[in-house]
Parts: sequence; C-alpha cells; structure tokens
Amino acid sequence: MTQEKAGQGVGRRDLLKFSAVAGAALAGASLLGSRTAAAEDGLSLKGKRIAISATGTDHFFDLQAYNAQIEEVKRLGGEPIAVDAGRNDGKLVSQLQTLIAQKPDAIVQILGTLSVIDPWLKKARDAGIPVLTVDVGSTNSINNTTSDNWGIGKDLALQLVSDIGGEGNIVVFNGFYGVTPCAIRYDQLVNVIKYFPKVKILEPELRDVIPNTVQDAFTQITALLNKYPEKGSIKAIWSAWDIPQLGATQAVAAAGRNEIRTYGVDGSPEVLQLVADPNSPAGADVAQQPAEIGRTAIQNVARLLAGQTLPRETYVPALIANKANVNEVSKKLGIG
Repeated sequence: MTQEKAGQGVGRRDLLKFSAVAGAALAGASLLGSRTAAAEDGLSLKGKRIAISATGTDHFFDLQAYNAQIEEVKRLGGEPIAVDAGRNDGKLVSQLQTLIAQKPDAIVQILGTLSVIDPWLKKARDAGIPVLTVDVGSTNSINNTTSDNWGIGKDLALQLVSDIGGEGNIVVFNGFYGVTPCAIRYDQLVNVIKYFPKVKILEPELRDVIPNTVQDAFTQITALLNKYPEKGSIKAIWSAWDIPQLGATQAVAAAGRNEIRTYGVDGSPEVLQLVADPNSPAGADVAQQPAEIGRTAIQNVARLLAGQTLPRETYVPALIANKANVNEVSKKLGIG
C-alpha cells in the first residue's frame, strides 16, 4: 500500500474515533494511577538521604515534580537533598558533582539534556550511588519515571491531523531534540503525518528557546504569519511542550488568525485555560501529571532500597485535553 493510499484510507471520522478512544483509555488509566499511589503507604525511606537534582523549576511540570519529590521523601521518613540548576548546564554539572561527593543513598535527576548529564549519572553509578530519573532516557538510570511519550506524541498528532481535516501546512517547534521526551513526541508526529501526504511541515522548523520561551515563540510566529498572510496557508502550530504553545497562541490571536490551531504538551494551567476558551486558537494540550510522576519516582527509590527489582520505565498516565473535554480533564487534575 502506498503512503498516499494509506492516508486516504483513514478519514476524519476515523481520526476522531481514534482520539476519543485514546482519551478515554488515558482517563481510565489516570484513575488507576491514583489508586495505585494511595496503596504505597508501606514504603519507607527512614534514615535515607535522597538527592533530587532539577534542571530547572521555572516550568509548571518541573516545579510540580520537584516539590512533590521533596514532600514524598519527607513523608516516607527520609531526608531530601534538593538542588535546582535554574536551567544553567554548568551549574547542573557542578551540583551533580557535589551530590556525588556527598554520597546520598540515591540520586533522582529531573529532566536535562542527555549529552550534558549522562557522564555525571555514570559517575554516580560508578560510585555505587543508585540513579533514578524523571523524563531522562539514560542507560545509567535504573528506572525512569515518565509519561508514555510515545502515546502522547501519537495522540496529539492524531488530534492535530483530525482538526485540520488531514491536510495543510503545519509549523513545528523543534529546539530540544536532545531532550528525550521532546524527541519521542516529535518522532511520533512525523510517524503519524507520513500517512497523510497532504499535511506538510513548513521548513525551516522553528527552534524554541529557554529562557524567554513565550516571548521568543510570540516573535517567531508573528514573523511567520507576516510571511504567510493568507488565511489557510498555515493550519496548525505544534510544540513538544506547552510554553512555546502559549507564545504561539498569543501571537495567532494578536494577528487575528484564529483559524490556526495550536498544540502542545504538559497541561500548564494557563494553557488549559486557553484550550477551554472557545474563542482561543489553542486546540489541544496533553496534560501530564507531574506531581504524580514526582511521587512515583520517590516511591520507586523506596522500593529499590528495600530490595525490590524495578522496571526500566514507569509510566504515569497523561490526559489529552481538547475543546470538547478540557473542563473534565482539568477537574481530574485538580486544576481550576
């Protein structure tokens, strides 16, 4: 079967059905995840020192996961050693060096560019310190707690393709391919749209940046809309996380181009509010559960130190929020 025939064989109605089924499955999994977390009271970190290293905490996901980890270590009777690198790679490396020298009972790394952090995660392992991670695909991590980013990428791509009727130009932010979840989500977007030959990614792809992510995305999208002034020339804007989506949504609204829809991942409250606004260009946002991810990572530390064998990856369910279900998703997540 050719790619063109494959794309023509899946219609808008089929895509909507796929998205609905995926959303229902994820919603059910979320409730199961909450029940599982409630059953972890037998775990203990009494007398244990647990290092928590965050690449940064300026984003909703990062801060929620970081704070939840600190609280969970304390709840389980341990002592958290928490450090925040403030999105500075040099500071991140220096902090990891310091943590290794302090010889904690375990280190949990939250996010980070793999080429920067992996040599230091290896040094920790070589020093006999168990390493666990959040959203880091490192071979030096015993366990990585994360969302199912393959599912996230696929479901968001199907939602986007459905919303634009299976054809049109889309704009993609692809500035952090070195960050594992971003790479997976991008690859899944590409995997989906290759079966829809009338969907095209505009070149060159845009690069999202840190810091000043919102302002930079606003500037880049404003310039691009001036380059493509005709309505219909751009159908959607995709990003691997939702802070570029926030800037893009603001730019689209400011230009009066609300026929364009924006898409992202994380479930930041301000983005979910835009998705809930029927007049906003924000089309969908996949809402992760960062606090649950953080708690689960620490519970996995407790399991490991108690002698249990951990899986390579632990997945915490995510929920895709679109115009039809965003209020329900926000309620499930306790937002708004």
